[in-house]
Amino acid sequence: MPGASERVWVVVPAYNEAAVVSATLGELLRSFSNIVVVDDCSTDGTGALALQAGAHVARHPINLGAGAAMATGVAYVLRRGAEAIVTFDADGQHSVDDARAMLKLLDEAGVDVVLGSRFMGQVEGITVGRRLLLKAAVVFTRLTTGLPLSDTHNGLRVFSRHAAQTIQVRQNRMAHGSEILEQIATHKLRYVEAPCRVVYTEYSWAKGQRWTGAFAILGDLLKRKLYR
Repeated sequence: MPGASERVWVVVPAYNEAAVVSATLGELLRSFSNIVVVDDCSTDGTGALALQAGAHVARHPINLGAGAAMATGVAYVLRRGAEAIVTFDADGQHSVDDARAMLKLLDEAGVDVVLGSRFMGQVEGITVGRRLLLKAAVVFTRLTTGLPLSDTHNGLRVFSRHAAQTIQVRQNRMAHGSEILEQIATHKLRYVEAPCRVVYTEYSWAKGQRWTGAFAILGDLLKRKLYR
């Protein structure tokens, strides 16, 4: 199935990523011909640059958040017959080689979802505080979902068509990552983790990868359990 490139789509949620989106898409387009950038009401020309680079673009008229952008992208590619879907962050912190390896693993392992794990692979530029908080999120997720994961809230994932149709993302912002994991557990979707490389840069920290963002992840996980 990975060889059927017309059935493979990459979903790239993006908000004000004009500084990096062309470079990110340039790397992706060397391996993937079908890419949709979901422009979450950017004000810096992100969508125009994505079109110029050769991607499809879907635009939100108002800023909704990363979860909503991912849901829009997945719906877009399902309508176009996608059989495998890669989600990939716009800020350049993921590796295209990892995405290709995970896509191959989806087919070879016969699973519904492949989840990228920075802690099985490589992570660069991470602070001690961020690492500890992400590890705490892993423990919380294991306790609340029963999934023995090594990483959570990693934007690099691969879904089969079945998984993409089964998982319904309703959390617009930070909580969508934990919502995906909860639904994997609830629907007993077959999954596997795969090592990946994540690079934190000054740009990605400025875009929201500060230590306070890790606290927000944990807060969202807790709120979903208390107020569902």
